[in-house]
Amino acid sequence: MSMSVVLVGAGNMGYAMLEGWLKSNLLAAHEAFAVEPNAELRARAARLGATVAETADELPAGLDPIIVVFAVKPQVIRDVVKGYVRFARGRTAFLSVAAGTRIAAFEEILGEVPIVRCMPNTPAAIGKGMMVTVTNGRVSKETSAFVEDLLKASGAVANIDSEELMDAVTAVSGSGPAYIFHFIECLTDAAKAVGLPEDTAKLLAMQTVYGAGALAAESSETPSRLREQVTSPNGTTAAALSVLMGGDRLKTLLTEAVEAARKRSVELGK
Repeated sequence: MSMSVVLVGAGNMGYAMLEGWLKSNLLAAHEAFAVEPNAELRARAARLGATVAETADELPAGLDPIIVVFAVKPQVIRDVVKGYVRFARGRTAFLSVAAGTRIAAFEEILGEVPIVRCMPNTPAAIGKGMMVTVTNGRVSKETSAFVEDLLKASGAVANIDSEELMDAVTAVSGSGPAYIFHFIECLTDAAKAVGLPEDTAKLLAMQTVYGAGALAAESSETPSRLREQVTSPNGTTAAALSVLMGGDRLKTLLTEAVEAARKRSVELGK
């Protein structure tokens, strides 16, 4: 049985996903089809070995993909999806990584077909993303497993049971990289304020965040325990943490930030 996949949109996210599928041998080159109107991006996808097309109409007439993946901007997703109704009559499932577009929007156009909605984040572009999925009731276990394998090429994968939780996912992992980037900015500025040269300040801030995240991901210890291991009684780290943790200052700030993002996600989804 063919395991062909149609990727709709070969921009940064789509291209990274395609590259991950082919490099990890999840798909053979002849099983990958990419639809991209931009000639430069289309040529880039072709160089990976995928069969490319400018529009959905150019796809082979007998193509029967196991899945169609939409990696286009939310503003155009509804118009784009209409071009793939021809695949909504058989075994094909549909996966969307378009932020904010609910499953019902796809069902309205495609009908009663298997649909997976995914919220990725920007580190997926380098294979370090967080991919969270929710499905409608028509996605089989086999299709779910295949989708998870596809998404694992871009990072870690988690599944939620309720689409309503996607607003919380958006607020934590979807928007989360921006919080970390801002933390790096602030730590860099703090390093400069205590006398470090700008280049050194940037390197120390960025590498410290990167290394700490990697250690937390790879260690069997909890983040709390790792924090405690760094913190000597009455030492320098304890002095800093008394500022960050005093009155639950940082925890409260992050909780408020995540809730603000969640509320805005709800508003944008209406």
